[in-house]
Amino acid sequence: MESTLKTLWLTTGFANIGFGEVLMITVGGLLLYLAIARKFEPLLLVPIGFGAILSNIPIADMAGPEGLLGYIYSVGIETGIFPMLIFLGLGALTDFGALIANPKTLILGAAAQFGIFLTLLGALALNFLPGFDFSLQDAAAIGIIGGADGPTAIFLASRLSPELLGAIAVAAYSYMALVPIIQPPIMKALTTKVERQVVMEQLRPVTPLEKILFPLVILLVTALFLPAAMPLIGMLTFGNLLRECGVVERLNKTAQNELINLVTIFLGLAVGSKLQAETFLNVQTIGILVLGAFAFSVGTASGVLMGKVMYRLTGGKVNPLIGAAGVSAVPMAARVVNKVGLESNPNNFLLMHAMGPNVAGVIGSAVAAGLLLALVGGGN
Repeated sequence: MESTLKTLWLTTGFANIGFGEVLMITVGGLLLYLAIARKFEPLLLVPIGFGAILSNIPIADMAGPEGLLGYIYSVGIETGIFPMLIFLGLGALTDFGALIANPKTLILGAAAQFGIFLTLLGALALNFLPGFDFSLQDAAAIGIIGGADGPTAIFLASRLSPELLGAIAVAAYSYMALVPIIQPPIMKALTTKVERQVVMEQLRPVTPLEKILFPLVILLVTALFLPAAMPLIGMLTFGNLLRECGVVERLNKTAQNELINLVTIFLGLAVGSKLQAETFLNVQTIGILVLGAFAFSVGTASGVLMGKVMYRLTGGKVNPLIGAAGVSAVPMAARVVNKVGLESNPNNFLLMHAMGPNVAGVIGSAVAAGLLLALVGGGN
């Protein structure tokens, strides 16, 4: 009888749970709190937080190779299918009209990617400190956090540094969720009140033909100059073509709703499965979180500074605030730009102007990921 009770005790969570599992389950609960109570990216933080809890329950082995979360991770993350399907849905949801009407904002989207490459160097510099051992592939995967694009970060990390995927994904989505908190102080510190008050001219109308041709042109340019970016750019442009061609409305609605919703659920659970205590709790994770904040801040600042350059060159016709939307957190970054603009001038509606660099940021982060994959992927 005593042996039976002991065997039964050893199969319980109480007998097998450790401090690390308790801590990571608490982290999962914190992510759920941020999503539910604070409304921080709930569509992703709810499944990520719940996945973190499931993956740290002892004995159940939910995140193991033969566990449910392990299967989801293997099918969707290791293959890179989930991020690409997210980009398909994102393309279907996004109106590229603001970027087509003002193509100069591509420069702002490109400038906001500066944080990616600076953070890559920062990750390599951390190797001089004890406890850090980032390879060039690891540094490239960490740097992409600066693009503020969760699917792109997951895609690149799954290719270059799968063992760091959990930390990179959490950092990427956490800073995406904190856009309304992180960006405004940087934007205000780098601009004057006069600059923030600039009212931009109304964008020109964009024809349906332009909207159909635009994704095809982006696809062709990417295919010719950077084929490594094709997995993400290809799906983004395909989704946008479904939106704009006007003859496949059923497919467009499916991409915008059922497809992206299903993939978001599985993507979040798969990311949460990598938040296991034995792989997540180490000094490198702290370094990644710090570097992620640095990358996102630099990306925001470089976008705003390029906006100031355009403000000067155009004789004050460009509001520098829209440069902050050059990061890829669409459409949240554009909404933050609009909010800060309205605080300085109640008649200053910058949302549509900010959508140009915001869409450019999506394209820019995908191109940056393709570039890094082409340059350092061969060593993986």
